[in-house]
This record gives sequence, C-alpha cells and structure tokens, in this order.
Amino acid sequence: MSATAMKHGDFTGLAGDYVRFRPGYSESVLTALLSLIGKPIGQIDVVDVGAGTGIWTAMLAARGCRSVVAVEPNEDMREQGAEVNRAARIEWRNGSGEQTGLAAQSADLLSMASSFHWVDFDRGTREFARVLRPGGRFVALWNPRLLEANPLLAETEAHLRVLCPELKRVSSGRSGITEKITELLVAHPDFNDVVYLEGRHIREQTVEEYIGTWRSVNDVQFQLGPKKFAEFLEYVRKRLRDVPTVQTTYLTRAWTAMRR
Repeated sequence: MSATAMKHGDFTGLAGDYVRFRPGYSESVLTALLSLIGKPIGQIDVVDVGAGTGIWTAMLAARGCRSVVAVEPNEDMREQGAEVNRAARIEWRNGSGEQTGLAAQSADLLSMASSFHWVDFDRGTREFARVLRPGGRFVALWNPRLLEANPLLAETEAHLRVLCPELKRVSSGRSGITEKITELLVAHPDFNDVVYLEGRHIREQTVEEYIGTWRSVNDVQFQLGPKKFAEFLEYVRKRLRDVPTVQTTYLTRAWTAMRR
C-alpha cells in the first residue's frame, strides 16, 4: 500500500514491519491476568480481538490455554500473523471488536492488546459481555515506551511535534482512552471488579530495528503524511547514528474487568 493511500486505523501494508519489530508485552502482567481467571490454565478459553499479527495472542498460546482464538479485521495482518505463528495452536478468524462473530459465553478471557482505542466503546463492550462467560474477564492493554527511562528517545519523539505541531496520538498507551478507561469500566452495567496492572520490561534493538518499529505505527504516518514521515525517520537515523544499540523500556499497562 502506498503511503498516500494510507487510511487512519488501516494497517494494510504495515503488517511486515509490525510482525518483525513490535515488542512483546510483560510476561509478569500476563501471569497476573491469567491468575485472576480462577481456573487452571489448561481449562481457560481465550479470545484476542484486534489481534494484529498475534504478538499477544502467541504469548497466550505459549502458556497452554485450552483454546486460543485470534480475531482480526485486517487481512494483511491476519495472514502475517497466521504465517509467523504456524506452530502455535491459534485459530484465526475475521471479525472486529464490535462484531466478533463468536458464540455467546464462549470465552473465559477476552483481550484487546494495543487495539481497544480503535473500537467503539459501547458497542465493543456489549459484544465482549456477550462473548464472555459469567466470571470471565475482559482485558485492554497497551505497551507504550517509557520515554523517561531514555532521554535520547524522548528527544527523538519530541521531533514529531516539530514536524507536526497538531499531532494527536490515538493512543500511545499513556493517552487517549487510557486516561478514562478505569471510570468507564467501573460504570459499565455488565462488568465489575476493575483491576489495573502494569509491568516494565526492556528491549534492545539496532537503530534500524527501532526505525522499523516506527514504520509499523499507523496514526503517526497518517497524520504526518509520507514526506514528513520520511523526514522523521531520517532525523532518527542521523540522531542515533553513533548509538550501537537502542535500549527501550516498555511499560505494559492492563485494565481488566469481570463479566457479571
């Protein structure tokens, strides 16, 4: 897909960079989430909605859950995910947060990893409540960079505002819906027992791998446009040219609520 044809929220053409360069999530947060289900892992049926290329989905499958279903509306992302996770026991399906196509009360855990900000909150949570069994849990999680841990990365990201002062991130995992999701879930008639979890983990990349992570980001590319986005990547490449590796601290942030 050409950069000029890019649409907001459409990851067609980005899946290759997404699957190669996006980091995983905190294993400790995953352990804590699974412990809240109240069942042995081998008896837990999980659904990952907006699964992308299956980064979080594969982590769930690796824990030995009874069944793992990945629901993803974008064909490019879905195909890349199925290919890279061929050895994992994951069922891939076309669907969205508002319309998963799944049977009622078929899941103990339904997650959205770095994707819940694309879903209509009311329609999505109604659908999730339908798919979850009573006592099951919905989880929304993100994996933003903790820029405070690396001033050099904070400096490079600040250059985005130079190129596009009106830039507005849909969600960086520390903005957008994450600012109000606790209150929204607490007030929801279908959910209770809202829990927040977070965990830090560090990933070391080459400069080109770090740039590849940026190439997988839709909202920045869409708002900057192809010319300014290319300028941003060139700025990052030059600014980090003397850095042997880029050490990035990620902050996995997860909100989970129980189906009444």
